[in-house]
Amino acid sequence: MSTAEPPAVHTADALVIGGGPAGLMAAEVLSGAGVAVHLMDAMPSVGRKFLLAGKGGMNLTHGEPLARFVTRYGARQAELAPLLQAFGPEAVRAWAQGLGIDTFVGSSGRVFPTDLKAAPLLRAWLHRLRHPAQGPGVQFHMRHRWQGWGGDAGAPHLCFDTPDGPARWQARAVVLALGGASWARLGSDGAWLPWLQGSGVAVAPLQPSNCGFDLVGGWTPFFAERFAGQPFKSMALRCSDGAGGEFHRKGEFVATATGVEGSLIYAASALLREQINTHGQATLHLDLLPDRSPERVRADVHHPRGARSLSSHLKSRLGLDGIKMALLHEKLTKAELAQPDVLAHAIQNLPLTLAAPRPIDEAISTAGGVALEALDAHGMLRDLPGVFCAGEMLDWEAPTGGYLLTACLATGRRAGEGAVGWIRGVASGG
Repeated sequence: MSTAEPPAVHTADALVIGGGPAGLMAAEVLSGAGVAVHLMDAMPSVGRKFLLAGKGGMNLTHGEPLARFVTRYGARQAELAPLLQAFGPEAVRAWAQGLGIDTFVGSSGRVFPTDLKAAPLLRAWLHRLRHPAQGPGVQFHMRHRWQGWGGDAGAPHLCFDTPDGPARWQARAVVLALGGASWARLGSDGAWLPWLQGSGVAVAPLQPSNCGFDLVGGWTPFFAERFAGQPFKSMALRCSDGAGGEFHRKGEFVATATGVEGSLIYAASALLREQINTHGQATLHLDLLPDRSPERVRADVHHPRGARSLSSHLKSRLGLDGIKMALLHEKLTKAELAQPDVLAHAIQNLPLTLAAPRPIDEAISTAGGVALEALDAHGMLRDLPGVFCAGEMLDWEAPTGGYLLTACLATGRRAGEGAVGWIRGVASGG
């Protein structure tokens, strides 16, 4: 009985697998160096997560000084600092300007295109990749889902599922920019992780980052039904930083049916997640009135209220009402509410205990992935010569605010430059 012949092996100078910002940047660098690039992506079009992230306003980077910008990468700031010095916030703005996209710094320090949209930037970028001023344009292969390696150790090839059936490719250099495991419907599903592990690459488990959390015990049915989806505005959050210090920040977040999410929660999500990993739960403390002194709050709570209800009294004296007032009723007993000192302390030091982060597919980004120690200084995997990695599939994380996109672009640029150097070295026999 005969068996079907395997598909022919296509060859290329460079393959980039993954059409997010990191992969597109790597392809841009390679193409700009005169390398013929084939970019594969599992989805029908590239940049899908990029476009979705930009729906509320495309946050490209952040305008704060680079020295402070680098600290946003936590435990990985030392490794990422050289990449961000080479291609940081100012370089991102200059790159966007080169695509005809003007930017501005918002009141929060975040940097946006003047029209706040992601689609015009992506269209201009793809046009330049396909039709560069000189050299070969990038060739895009959509609905090409990478399935790992095939062949023997001496001549491995990359296997893809395509609309026309299985395909096999070999390349002088490969850039993997496959994303993490959040928003799998947009292409980042983490399926690559066991393939790299099987090749001896050190990989940390993928975990949610910039994510919401479920409360221990959840909300009461009344609170969940009445307030899920409503924002907590003008709040401050405090929690342990895991190193004997304290994280403290003002901002906003949102009540969900089972817990909390939103920008202020995301900013602390790495710390909260690690507390849960270590201790089984995490506690944060909320200040409902961060712009008032404890003395002022205590005095207003103690002020005689006469015949007014407690809710009317706190609304009149402190402006507490709506979801903030409901939160106090949710977390304090009647006896505690009746004690002015206890109530005043709770208004500015209300604990919430978190049970678990929300599932990884709901997260904005992920932590974990390819260990940075598995890469050399050029972004190449030490155990897989000629294979480079970039973007969110690497083991780093950062808060929202332009930090994620900037690091994806910076790591994509390093991988592209590393791949160019590798190709030229192989061609010269070096």
